[in-house]
Amino acid sequence: MADPLFTSVDDVARRLAEAGYLASTAVATTVFLADRLGKPLLVEGPAGVGKTELARALATATGSGLVRLQCYEGIDESRALYEWNHAKQLLRITAAKGESWQDTRDDVFGEEFLLPRPLLTAIRNPDPTVLLIDETDKADVEMEGLLLEVLGDFQVTVPELGTITAARRPFVVLTSNATRELSEALKRRCLFLYLDFPSAELERDIVALQVPGLDSTLTESLVRVVGALRDLDLRKAPSIAESIDWARTLLALGADSLDEETVRATLGVILKYQADHRKAVSELRLPSVLDAASP
Repeated sequence: MADPLFTSVDDVARRLAEAGYLASTAVATTVFLADRLGKPLLVEGPAGVGKTELARALATATGSGLVRLQCYEGIDESRALYEWNHAKQLLRITAAKGESWQDTRDDVFGEEFLLPRPLLTAIRNPDPTVLLIDETDKADVEMEGLLLEVLGDFQVTVPELGTITAARRPFVVLTSNATRELSEALKRRCLFLYLDFPSAELERDIVALQVPGLDSTLTESLVRVVGALRDLDLRKAPSIAESIDWARTLLALGADSLDEETVRATLGVILKYQADHRKAVSELRLPSVLDAASP
């Protein structure tokens, strides 16, 4: 096992904060344990709560390279692990005049013709690496079998080249929006972390960190309105990233306070569906929300 990246829970929180990610004690503790135990970290929660951002911040905080495998329906081994450069192989075979087939075959299945994909890239990297397997729940069940093999021993077998073992185990972060249940076998290999939308206090701190020029009272109002919108059972609740975008929008507009007109004019920054706009306009009791935010 490689040397741990962090020395303590406080060290995790401090270095993630320096990387722009404010972690709760629960998040910092789970990250510390995943690092110390050398286990993958499965992060589950609704879209937009900072799951992917956690992996990015971990890479920044530890000076690691970030390798991302974006999962989707139909992704297979050739996109996740490796494939051969068939066009280049064909050119090599065509040019192999006078050579024996065995010599040519040995050549075209060498490193020069191998196209490593994210899993193989992360395993072969001798330097510190954060491997992000994003939206794991979107991949087919068959893909989980490959992940079990790779995450179990941190090695893969390329039949023509043999078994490749990780020179240095990557810090693995798997994210899931829980659109389907992941297998028990995969979960057993991971530490589990559930991320929900942050508390109002934490979200104020996040917005203040990311958009330092925004007035604190305006930040307070923004966070309160976002929280009220999330309570409306929208098709797509505003994410943390959208809160930050909204803060930047208000800063760009030179807004010094949040009123009904400004909220309605900028709702498109945080709500992405017309049905959500209609619901927000009809059901959000904006005066009372904004009054509650007043000092």
